[in-house]
Amino acid sequence: MMKKPGILRRHHGNETLEEGSFVDLGSMRFDDEASALAGARGAVRLAELMRYEDLHTVSKYAYQGDIVLVDYTSISNDQIAMKRLSVDLKNVARDTGGDVAGIAKNLLAITPAGIRIDRQKIRGTFDRT
Repeated sequence: MMKKPGILRRHHGNETLEEGSFVDLGSMRFDDEASALAGARGAVRLAELMRYEDLHTVSKYAYQGDIVLVDYTSISNDQIAMKRLSVDLKNVARDTGGDVAGIAKNLLAITPAGIRIDRQKIRGTFDRT
């Protein structure tokens, strides 16, 4: 058995993790989590579109000034939904003065006014010594 360091200990107390076991980080909640968002100018949100109609809910966050990362894997094979999604997200970016771009396979980013998306990837240098 190994002791859990730092943040895990704060969340789980003095329990121990069995070697080879995993902690579901998605299920972790912290007491100060809600208050941290309240004082922020904006937030980075992750949205999953299960159907085209979910875009209305997602775009509300973009209009509020949040950065929204949209996973559209569920509708990626529907050409009509993808065309409508593309047009609607461009309109959201235009309305808010922000930007929208694909950042990975089936993942889009929508940013508020004043934040642009750099279309060039930052790559590490490869030292050939």
